[in-house]
Amino acid sequence: MKILLSALLVCFVFFNASAQLTPFELSKDKNYTATYSEVIAYYKKLAAANPQMKLINYGTTDIGKPLTLVVLSRDKVFDPALIKKQNKKVLLINNGIHPGEPEGIDASMMFASDLLKKKALPKNLVICMIALYNIDGSMNRGWSRVSQNGPRAYGFRGNYRNLDLNRDFIKADSRNALAFEQIVNTWNPEVFLDNHTSDGADYQYVMTLIETQKDKQNPILAKYTSETLTPELYKRMKKSGYEMIPYGAGERGLPDSGIVSFLETPRFATGYTAQRNIISYITETHMLKSFDKRVYATYDFEQHLVDIFERDAKLVGELKHKADEQVAHQKTFALDWDVDLARVDTITFKGYAALYKPSDISGLKRLYYDRSQPYTKTIKYWNSYKATDSVDKPAAYIIPQAWGKIIDLFKLNSVAMHRLAHDTTIALQMYYIEDYKTPQKPFEGHYLHSNVKLNPVDMKVKFYEGDYLVYTNQPLNRYIVETLEPQGVDSFFTWNFFDSMLGEKEYFSNYVFEDKAAEMLKNDPALKKKLDDAKAKDPKLAGSAGAQLNFIYRNSIYFEKTYLRYPVGRLLTDTKLDLK
Repeated sequence: MKILLSALLVCFVFFNASAQLTPFELSKDKNYTATYSEVIAYYKKLAAANPQMKLINYGTTDIGKPLTLVVLSRDKVFDPALIKKQNKKVLLINNGIHPGEPEGIDASMMFASDLLKKKALPKNLVICMIALYNIDGSMNRGWSRVSQNGPRAYGFRGNYRNLDLNRDFIKADSRNALAFEQIVNTWNPEVFLDNHTSDGADYQYVMTLIETQKDKQNPILAKYTSETLTPELYKRMKKSGYEMIPYGAGERGLPDSGIVSFLETPRFATGYTAQRNIISYITETHMLKSFDKRVYATYDFEQHLVDIFERDAKLVGELKHKADEQVAHQKTFALDWDVDLARVDTITFKGYAALYKPSDISGLKRLYYDRSQPYTKTIKYWNSYKATDSVDKPAAYIIPQAWGKIIDLFKLNSVAMHRLAHDTTIALQMYYIEDYKTPQKPFEGHYLHSNVKLNPVDMKVKFYEGDYLVYTNQPLNRYIVETLEPQGVDSFFTWNFFDSMLGEKEYFSNYVFEDKAAEMLKNDPALKKKLDDAKAKDPKLAGSAGAQLNFIYRNSIYFEKTYLRYPVGRLLTDTKLDLK
């Protein structure tokens, strides 16, 4: 009987342990990533057996399924507001934004299970994990990343609408992005991690790292991340056997030419979170390393990030609070950045010899990396950026209610807004778009504007009851200013939200306007002189009757005042207005 009971106990323990293993762990060759249905089924079983874990669904993604958030709370508190009242901090981890880069999906499943099994949930933190962000792409399972070393099958980069979801956080074309922004603004994390896989050159590292670019990050947070958090992550990962290097080796030529730190503008997940003073990281495991090493490296990084964040939770909370207060009172905001080539550091790099040999296909010279010839050398590292465009914030912006998508996004992002109580003519500054460049081919479904030139004009404009007033005294000022200033690298104007105001709506009939134009020139000597001066400078104008009529029309009271006028007004002084 004792032998039978012992055998049953062993079987029970073995079965219970096996039940907690992820599909990745159960695979013999550790070269398998879980499908979407396996991910959700695994987390549901884990949550059912552990009261310290809860699954919360948000929104509906483009493929019709909700975005599932895995919440791990030592005290079994799952109310975000109560968690903040208890002075606990929040770590948000995102997985599978590019499903062909699935390490985070499998690593996070193991990490959640082990934290629960070992009773090791942190005291000062609540951990939130997006189980699988790009559900659409994950379900489109195949072998699309032809240059990648495993797993056996994986998802597609684009989602159901063929959008790269890591370019969607300002334009928010996908329902996935709307659900993500709801999560961020509900849980208000202090730290964010987005798990990826890199391509590029071959080298000795399993993982590379992107951090919020220090010169774009709030200075209060940049001091902590660059002097404490990031160096310690590098130190601990090296001790774990997964030494890291900054992302970017081979992105601009061979690794020997140096590394330029990645600039994550607001279109990216970490650029979007950085606008909220959230400390943000992207892990980039290397595509040519075996899948198991990539998963375990991601697991170790998550563990180290949790350990350091747990230790510094109070400090990180205080720093974010100070950064939010500073941004609320900040006057000048950068809108675009470029690498500062004059400021260069050096870094120790462990690579492989880059050699050339004849191609078996073309017979021409081709590049390859020889792993039998590893090297360690010092290379250049450009880790400094400078603002190439900036603006002084107005006291407030006024957004006509007609621009509904912007209003909806501002509401989703918890931007404080007020509405005009009645129709009001307001003296303020309006921009006229003088020039801009637009490519011939779309990027992520949009024709992005760039090189925007503006002509600010002080004028009186009529706004209507219900139009929105947005004061720039908020911790979300970066999001507000960087989206509403049309010259911003990822502004709403850049992403074509306002293209309808780039076209004329009224015109004239030449034969009818001829007599009217002649009368205008006769009665307005200043207009006639302006036309004569223009003809003297421009032979094409002088030789075109139609062009001269158009010149007169555009310089008359009949020409539409709203053509090329950016519709969002800038209230430069704190003017008293009647608000609802």
